[in-house]
Amino acid sequence: MSNPLKSTGLVGVWTLLSRVLGLIRDVVFARFFGAGAGMDVFVVAFQIPNFMRRLFAEGAFSQAFVPVLGEVHSAGDAARTHALINRVAGTLGAILLVVTVVCALAAPLLVWLFASGFADDPAKFELASDLLRITVWYLLFISLTALAGGVLNTYGRFGAPAFTPVLLNVCLISAVVFFSARFERPMVGLAWGVFLAGVTQLAFQLPFLRASGYTPRPVWAWQDTYVQKIVRLMLPALFGASIAQVNLIIDRAIASYLEDGAISWLYYSDRLLEFPLGVFTIALATVVLPFLTKQHATRNTALFSATLDWAQRLVVLITVPAAVGLFLLAGPLIATVFQYDAFDATDTYQSVFSLSAYALGLVGFSFVKVLVPGYFSRQDAKTPVRIGVIAMLFNIVANLALVLPMRHYEFVAPHMGLALATSLAAWLNAALLWRGLRRDGVMQVQPGWGKLLLKVSAATLVMGVLLLTFKGATAEWVAWSLGERVRTLVALILASMLVYFAMLALLGVRIRALRHPQSSDEAPSSQP
Repeated sequence: MSNPLKSTGLVGVWTLLSRVLGLIRDVVFARFFGAGAGMDVFVVAFQIPNFMRRLFAEGAFSQAFVPVLGEVHSAGDAARTHALINRVAGTLGAILLVVTVVCALAAPLLVWLFASGFADDPAKFELASDLLRITVWYLLFISLTALAGGVLNTYGRFGAPAFTPVLLNVCLISAVVFFSARFERPMVGLAWGVFLAGVTQLAFQLPFLRASGYTPRPVWAWQDTYVQKIVRLMLPALFGASIAQVNLIIDRAIASYLEDGAISWLYYSDRLLEFPLGVFTIALATVVLPFLTKQHATRNTALFSATLDWAQRLVVLITVPAAVGLFLLAGPLIATVFQYDAFDATDTYQSVFSLSAYALGLVGFSFVKVLVPGYFSRQDAKTPVRIGVIAMLFNIVANLALVLPMRHYEFVAPHMGLALATSLAAWLNAALLWRGLRRDGVMQVQPGWGKLLLKVSAATLVMGVLLLTFKGATAEWVAWSLGERVRTLVALILASMLVYFAMLALLGVRIRALRHPQSSDEAPSSQP
């Protein structure tokens, strides 16, 4: 199997391209549609299949399928491996086809469940239902795409699956620019862009499967032992692996009762949060799962623990300064990326509230992503579910405790309470996952954590002082031209990165600390 750090870098590069295009996509959304009722409706109509995608595809399915496939593949029997892929493809495809058809028929009910506040506005409710009937087919195509990606990852081919999300952004940008205006209701054209993206991503993966020497031939095999094993792992994981997304759904359901634009403000803020998550954390988690699966299958407990420790150190090194940067640069980021045409200054100020709150949870979200594979690689789906339920209930209580009081103060906004509750729930989720791995005895804390935390904190503090000194007020950014915003923001980001990594170097943090222990057959260094 390839080097974990190199694989993470490869996945990160393609994911970076996807996230950059994702930001461009959202800039296009903001320019054409702003943050009004129409955008609110599309966000809900897209979030429903997207939420299910994160459960069936990169969430529960990938977490259940990759360990089982890795178990069969590690035995070295190619025929059994191919048979398993065929059976999973046929069974999953048939089930998802039925689920997709049912969801299309029940579109109004799903809209009511995910955004019941729309029921008070018949036009919004009808448009959301019509859009969902189109976008829900994305679930079928993208889940099969995830299956193909899981197979390629198991064979150590990480590039093609990491590049695939780029096509989603290309399709959506094209839909907005080239044919959404041809529809009486422009959002319908955008919904067809989602449909096209699902078909395109699946078609893109197939040649890479053939190039690896294998072409799937789907077969219905519900009774197959390994298929049943995957299903048993998936059922509880449908909730547990994507608790952060469940919390976002709850946020938007409550936001549907707030003023027009609240859902969009949360959406645009979440998109900026997803940038560091997608570029680094999700790439890291994607690579870590097959390695943990192999280490568990070979009973290499020391390397299993060291891999988890290595992943957490990377999370701290990268996401702590990223979280501080997102928090301090919330205003400049929103103004520079989104404030044009239909997206006005009011939308900027409102989005800053939610982005600041989401930034507080970035490290928590990241830890969840890299800790969950520690359970699924051991085919333990129940524990993350139990922890996820606790986090979800906490999120609901926190939503009510924060949103209602925030409606009475001018210096905050109600939707900020939703974002803050989600961040707090992510931290609780991460803490409970960490404690569970320690309790199970599969993760030991390696030496050097105290020094690492002190060094990262010191470097981040210096970086934060730099940003506070030179970033200016959000009102200045709102008044500036595009050129002024871009030049200043790029300068601030580059300067803060330079200062952070220079401080780490001065404090003794070396690149060798980023090596995966398997690369040198040793545990992580105690002197990061």
